[in-house]
Amino acid sequence: MTGTVLALLIGGLIFLSIGGELLVRGASRLAMLAGISPLVVGLTVVSFGTSSPELAVSIQAGLAGKSDIAVGNVVGSNIFNILFILGACALISPLIVAVQLIRREVPLMIGISLLFAGLALDGVIHWLDGFLLFSLLVIYTIWAIYASRKEGMAAQAEFAQEFGPHTLPEQRTPRVWFVNLGFIVGGLLCLSLGSNWLVDSATALVRAFGVSDVVIGLTIVAAGTSLPEVVASIVATLKRERDIAIGNVIGSNIFNILGILGVAALVTPGGLQVAPAVNTFDLPVMIAVAFATLPIFITGLSINRWEGVLFLGYYIAYTIYLLLSATQHDALPVFSSVMVSFVLPITAVTLAILTFHAIRRRDWQKVQS
Repeated sequence: MTGTVLALLIGGLIFLSIGGELLVRGASRLAMLAGISPLVVGLTVVSFGTSSPELAVSIQAGLAGKSDIAVGNVVGSNIFNILFILGACALISPLIVAVQLIRREVPLMIGISLLFAGLALDGVIHWLDGFLLFSLLVIYTIWAIYASRKEGMAAQAEFAQEFGPHTLPEQRTPRVWFVNLGFIVGGLLCLSLGSNWLVDSATALVRAFGVSDVVIGLTIVAAGTSLPEVVASIVATLKRERDIAIGNVIGSNIFNILGILGVAALVTPGGLQVAPAVNTFDLPVMIAVAFATLPIFITGLSINRWEGVLFLGYYIAYTIYLLLSATQHDALPVFSSVMVSFVLPITAVTLAILTFHAIRRRDWQKVQS
């Protein structure tokens, strides 16, 4: 039984990764043919595409009556995206932050994170809440694409440098369109199969090990469905396209809340139930992580290696806390005390000092200019 469950889990993750890759490849090239700028592709097409596994899993979990996995998947993925993916990418190479991200997308990510928390206060994300979130996603996407299309020929030149002259919009042959549409359809089929396997195996793991649906959604499912984001951002970092790496993460977090949570709430009968533990702990952690990006991004308009280590360290600490809490381990009180009394205050002071020095160096004025 355990072997079958693990095989389903691994198979589901593999199909999700393949599906995400196919979907991103097809959607990205179709967007390039339309003349949308690379940064907007990273924030919308690539980030939305790499978040497709989370969308498939959350919808399947919601329809199966497993709201804890659906909600935990979104919250856990947003925490994972910033702490683990940005941390790992910064460890590989310091990341340069595009000013546009600090001006628009990061404040938007923080704002919708607070909106999510507000909607979840009553313990349910109703269908009307889902409609509001999805409507905001449509507005954001239309606005981002419209702003990009205004760049005109500049966008085409950017694509030529980024992806090669063979992807320029003028080569809009029927074969190119059909091939990329085939990638999208194949990716969606793989995502559907992989999401079914992943939800089934995650449910079986809950029964086998006595771990709650919330913890499974926040850890295994969240990390597994974020594999496309991991691959896309690391590859972008290695290719020195670091703004795309960051844009993919921020865009995915925006899509996770507005798109995934919105659609899952719309299709789930009775809406998505939000566990009390998510409201009292995990959602505040997600919001704190979103806020933490702003001072780190502003300081020198970059993410340095030591800041990447800080992000990774916090993700490890967060995962350890979840596991200790789920098993009610004897080390939980000591671990919690150390985190609350020492680690978190020291980090808060460090971020405050970084922000103060950034203001003195007029990094903020660079963002405003």
